[in-house]
Amino acid sequence: MWLLNLGFMNYGYVKVAAAVPRVRIADSKFNAGQIEKEIIIADGKGVQIIVFPELCLTGYTCGDLFSQQYLLEEAEMGLIQVLNTTRQLDIISILGMPIPLDGGLLNAAVVIQKGKVLGVVPKTYLPNYKEFYEMRWFTSGAGLKVSTVRLCGQVVPMGCNLLFDTSDTTFGIELCEDVWATVPPSSSLVLQGAEIIFNLSADNEGIGKHAYLRSLLSQQSARCLAGYVFSSCGFGESTTDVVFGGNGLIYENGTLLAASKRFLLEEQVVISEIDVEYLRAERRVNTTFAACKKNLLTEEAVHVSTEFVNPKELNLSRTYDAHPFVPQGPTLDERCEEIFSIQTSGLAQRLVHAHAQSAVVGISGGLDSTLALLVCVKTFDKLGLSRKGIIGVTMPGFGTTDRTHDNAVNLMQSLGVTVREVSIKDACIQHFKDIDHDILVHDVVYENSQARERTQILMDIANQTGGIVIGTGDLSELALGWATYNGDHMSMYGVNASVPKTLVKYLVKWVAGQDMDVASRMTLLDIVDTPISPELIPADEQGKISQITEDLVGPYELHDFFLYYFLRCGFRPAKIYYLAVRTFKGMYTEETIKKWLQTFFRRFFNQQFKRSCLPDGPKVGSVSLSPRGDWRMPSDASSEAWLRDIEDL
Repeated sequence: MWLLNLGFMNYGYVKVAAAVPRVRIADSKFNAGQIEKEIIIADGKGVQIIVFPELCLTGYTCGDLFSQQYLLEEAEMGLIQVLNTTRQLDIISILGMPIPLDGGLLNAAVVIQKGKVLGVVPKTYLPNYKEFYEMRWFTSGAGLKVSTVRLCGQVVPMGCNLLFDTSDTTFGIELCEDVWATVPPSSSLVLQGAEIIFNLSADNEGIGKHAYLRSLLSQQSARCLAGYVFSSCGFGESTTDVVFGGNGLIYENGTLLAASKRFLLEEQVVISEIDVEYLRAERRVNTTFAACKKNLLTEEAVHVSTEFVNPKELNLSRTYDAHPFVPQGPTLDERCEEIFSIQTSGLAQRLVHAHAQSAVVGISGGLDSTLALLVCVKTFDKLGLSRKGIIGVTMPGFGTTDRTHDNAVNLMQSLGVTVREVSIKDACIQHFKDIDHDILVHDVVYENSQARERTQILMDIANQTGGIVIGTGDLSELALGWATYNGDHMSMYGVNASVPKTLVKYLVKWVAGQDMDVASRMTLLDIVDTPISPELIPADEQGKISQITEDLVGPYELHDFFLYYFLRCGFRPAKIYYLAVRTFKGMYTEETIKKWLQTFFRRFFNQQFKRSCLPDGPKVGSVSLSPRGDWRMPSDASSEAWLRDIEDL
């Protein structure tokens, strides 16, 4: 059914909530009132599905009161109260309550919408160890012979294998201990179609337990390629032996989207949006997910249809990082070190395998060649080789400025590598004469001739010295095709092939802050501040760079944002535009973002032929354009459908 909703441009987001109400033990009327209040608040905020804690209508800690008929009747009356109050609301609510069945008692989740009970999901695994004694009162839902139950005057589907279909997604339910099981019920539910799992819990607190819980939920949502919404008991539950801190947690494929504060005395509603479109894309790419379906041993899931509701205007509360490729947070140093280790390990293996006596790299004084040089230095140090085996070649041309030339030479000298300088001017002038090209016409012939001349020089020096040419081009340039075919596009090993421009800039700056000599640090920081340019057009009258790459193809921070959400998440252009407008608000206008988004998709499709014959290079992050690895695309694929999506914005 979710296909019907694509035209409403909700971009695959499902707004969900985890509620932590205040309860009174065994007072279902009071508890129902608290639940109603939180449902109404959530519905007003556009929430589509809300989940409450385990046994929230009675309280989890009722103990032997669960054997009292009156408590069970009061729980059902509390549910009727909630049904009547929320009859006009579109929101789907998932509540916890005890339900009698055939002389036993189920610890169950009840799904309601618009005054109706849609289904009942009993708990599968009942903890009966340490502080838990659920088997004293409850019966497991596993193996029940009946598939319906009478509740509030309605006969409704009942079972551990229920899936609920909405107009936007399919969701499943498990209760507390279920997710702690060796094989959680959610593992089966997602393989049968569930995209979001809701967990009603009564998880108590203990030293270190909260961190373990978060790890558990993160891993389960990642393993299931699903959204996971968790709600557990809070203030009001008995503290006779344990304390309930109140946890509302929302995950998406291993990433925490929202979390409640623990140990509050007030009720809470935690809200976020789960991107089921992204989850579907992840599942399509991950062939292991589909293969696991063959190993399903559980009974087939029963689908329950929910009420169709008119979609509400998308009001996204979650935020997106403007630089998704750049490491963030407390593990930043560790991540940067890991990136360098991947690059250096890849290069080390290639040097050893090729019996290379040297590594030849063209040094322009720009970011990419600087990073490549730093990788070479670290690799040679790792292999115990003299840095003199690294041959840095600066090749000044018609557009080379003093700033970049001096930075190139200074960096090579301070790092202790072999420095060679070969001007390309005379060779290019002769070449222009040979092909009868006017040197005053600064067109693509003028530019590409210089790039190919530089590549020839590097290749020949590598042959002279028994070495290999180290490629400097980065992932962003490969995505845009911003490289000269069979020029700087070519090398014998491209160490930056899966490092995007925003990350290249960050890594160079990070290295400058490490254990570097003063001269190298100052040069690196100036390189970071230098405008990005291929320097193929003569400098201006002041001797400054006249050819600014980002003026021609657009800001790299935008292109890297587009690239990440196009390749990593499989988003359509309209959705990428929507996220970019929100993320870069105040930095770029909507018109600017649309312009460069068109440029990105036009160039990405048109320049595939360059990526189809890329040299080898190590995959560093989650995105790579290697034709042997992550990205296989025909060079003549049409971009028209993607460009139409942008034109319609």
